Amino acid sequence: MSLGTIINVFSILIGAGIGVALGHRLPENISRTLTDALGLVVLVIGGLNLIALTDSSFVAEVGSAGTLLVVLASLVVGSVLGSMLKIEQRLSHFGTWLQLKASRGGDKEKFIEGFVNASLLFTIGPMAVLGALQDGLGQGFDVLALKSSLDGLTSVAFAAALGWGVAFAAIPVGIWQGLLTLLAASAGTLMSDALVASITATGGVLLLGTGLRVLQIRMVSVADMLPALVLAPLITWGVASFI
Repeated sequence: MSLGTIINVFSILIGAGIGVALGHRLPENISRTLTDALGLVVLVIGGLNLIALTDSSFVAEVGSAGTLLVVLASLVVGSVLGSMLKIEQRLSHFGTWLQLKASRGGDKEKFIEGFVNASLLFTIGPMAVLGALQDGLGQGFDVLALKSSLDGLTSVAFAAALGWGVAFAAIPVGIWQGLLTLLAASAGTLMSDALVASITATGGVLLLGTGLRVLQIRMVSVADMLPALVLAPLITWGVASFI
């Protein structure tokens, strides 16, 4: 695990600890308002990431109309694969198992909600991907350091409303970013700007889904769509090869 990812993991743990300590002192309406505010911010971040659809290198590879088609194809195929693999269900079951191991009491639903939503938010954003790739390429961990500060602050607000489940989001963050760092160290030179842009745009759509979950507008099965992040660069490369 890289130094940047280690810092990120500890920032989540520390932020969650502070949030839990504050949570017992916050009225329910304030906790709910904090969660709503975070949900709105996640929607904004997701929308901003969609700007990657107009990235010049991405457009040059697949065409102006092709960028959206790449993201759509990635999401469709990724959703089918994720549903077949039952990623959302397995993540929820893992959250249940963690809750049983970590605490005999408390609100089970809140624990799982905190774990799943925080895991999705902290792992599918472009900073997780770009930061881990840069770290693996030996370009420093500035991006992950910034992400760590943001994740720490977000963990405080999330944990204040949803409890200790948020802290356990550090597990998938460590695994995901660690794997990306290893990938970059071994084959990072193959990741062109266009491929990174395809991941960013696809991640933007997933973040919009996460925002809807946090706001409890609709429990979008974002976890089942996660394979789209892996498929996006592959589909981009495939389309570019035929153009």
